[in-house]
Order: sequence, then structure tokens, then C-alpha cells
Amino acid sequence: MKIAIIGATGFVGSAILTELTNRNHTITAISRNPKETSNATWVAADIFAIDTLADILKGNDVVVNAYNPGWTNPNIYDDFLNGSKAIQEAVKKSGVNRFITIGGAGSLFVAPDLQAVDTPDFPKEIYEGANAARNYLNIIKQEKELDWAFFSPAFEMHAGTKTGRTGKYRLGLENPVFNDEQRSILSVEDLAVVIADEIETPKHHQVRFTAGY
Repeated sequence: MKIAIIGATGFVGSAILTELTNRNHTITAISRNPKETSNATWVAADIFAIDTLADILKGNDVVVNAYNPGWTNPNIYDDFLNGSKAIQEAVKKSGVNRFITIGGAGSLFVAPDLQAVDTPDFPKEIYEGANAARNYLNIIKQEKELDWAFFSPAFEMHAGTKTGRTGKYRLGLENPVFNDEQRSILSVEDLAVVIADEIETPKHHQVRFTAGY
């Protein structure tokens, strides 16, 4: 398949790129500062240049959005929300129908009417980014034209997760997937497996989903 990855140099995007190229898909890797590797066609792009981005995306079977303006970015709320909306618009203009976007775990429900981002113990240092991802989820839920899916990672999905790639996971929708130790955890390598599996065998259409061990 022909797949475009936006944010291909980031923590999540680079893992998805590795998994998809290992599965022999044809990748257009899009970033503000592209690398030069033999496993993908790298393209520099400004996500806010919607028409230009749409032209780059044309002809792909799937667009994966792993855009993140950076957790230390003081403008992360506006940049994430506006960037995500710009990418969504570019995908629509490109004519690509299948769109998978990576959001945050903060919008997962830990009680019937309580999202993790609104709990007292939610880390303040990532609140703005998590809130932006939550609000973008509410926006994309109104999207009726694209065949979109919004993926929320597990609560523990960071560089210190040592499990690596196991190829094993369990899926969920609105609530975190907890293991026997009541931890919501998934390595970035297995997040990439989840996304690659969803691309190859679509199960989620115009819905949010999540995964964990």
C-alpha cells in the first residue's frame, strides 16, 4: 500500500515508519525537517500550507497523522489543535479517504463521565497538549466525509517502556486497556504494530480506539 506519514521523524511517527517499511509498504515520510533514508520518500512540508500538503498526499491509500508540536512548546494547545485541523482539511482536499490520526490518552474515560485529563492527578506539564488532543477528538467526531480513526495511546507509552516490539496487544474504544497489574501500558513499537494492523485490516471507522497489553 501507499501510505503517507505526517510527523515521520517524531517518537511515534518514526516507530510507525519502521513498522510499515518492514512490512514492505511504500511510504511518503513528511516532516518539517526530513531525513534522508532509503526506506521512504522524504518530503519537507508545512502542515499549515494546506494546498501544498494536499498535493503531497494525493495518490496515497492512507494518511497517518503523527503530528506533535512538542510537549515543551509553550503554544502546544493552539499549535496542536490548529495543526490537526489543517492536516484534516489537507487530507480531504487530497482525495485520500482513509485517515488515521494519533491523539492523546487523556481523553480516555476512567469513569462514566470522567476523562483522564480532568482527574486531579493528571500531570500538569502535559495538560495543554492532552486537552488539545481531547478537543480535536470532539472536532473530528463531526467529520462525515473521511473514513477516519482516532487512536489514543495507553497511559504509559514513553521511551522508558522496555517491552519493545511484542506484536501482542488488546484493543479498546473509550476506556483504557489495563493489564493484570492495572497498568495501561503499550510500547511505542507495539503502538506501531496496532496502527499497521489497522491499515492492513481496517476495524475502526469514524471512531476512536485504543490499545494496551
